[in-house]
Amino acid sequence: MPDDWERALAVVAHPDDMEYGAAAAVAEWTAAGKQVAYVMVTRGEAGIDGLEPGECARVREAEQHASAGKVGVTAVEFLGHRDGVIEEGVPLRRDIAAAVRRWRPELLLTINHRETWGPRLWNTPDHRAVGRAVLDAAGDAGNRWIFPEQLVPGGDGTWDGVRWVAVAGSPDATHAVAVGEEAVDRAVASLSEHRAYIAALSDDPVESYARSFTEWAVGLGAERFGGRQCVAFELYPR
Repeated sequence: MPDDWERALAVVAHPDDMEYGAAAAVAEWTAAGKQVAYVMVTRGEAGIDGLEPGECARVREAEQHASAGKVGVTAVEFLGHRDGVIEEGVPLRRDIAAAVRRWRPELLLTINHRETWGPRLWNTPDHRAVGRAVLDAAGDAGNRWIFPEQLVPGGDGTWDGVRWVAVAGSPDATHAVAVGEEAVDRAVASLSEHRAYIAALSDDPVESYARSFTEWAVGLGAERFGGRQCVAFELYPR
């Protein structure tokens, strides 16, 4: 993966999306002094069957703030689209382009936008919609004639500085970030903060679940990427 950048912005559908695979890379980047911010398109309110949406949103928003802090991310935004029924289209592109213009990243991160995670592993509509919108918004943000209402009258406010879009969890990964044990430990701690969500998914202790998943995830690409633990991405240069 390129490392000659200073600012990254992750735009994903739900609280926990970054923790399920990409957090170890974020931990490596922030430890090296790079700035990373998170934008969640939803508050995750449809993610826990046993909690009504208003309470679920409150819990998951708090968990995401705590989770991000474990990997050195202090800025977390929520766009407020409806969880589970994100609509792909101009309003979603508009909100993501506005976030890109605010944060002015060189590297834009998102999660797998493809139909599947691999053979016969169907992806969810929220991930597909957000991932595609992120790829589109990377260009929208630099065009002053697209969403001009976001720009300062008589000024600018566009951002044409996105150099790459990196897609985590893609079945067509092209690049990888090697991650050390400290970054893996921080990623485990980050996923562990999603306690209510994990408790609804699994009967395993939260930390054991988080450790098992994270170590499995960073081992997936090792055979292709030099035998080292890593986080793999599909990279789109711009």
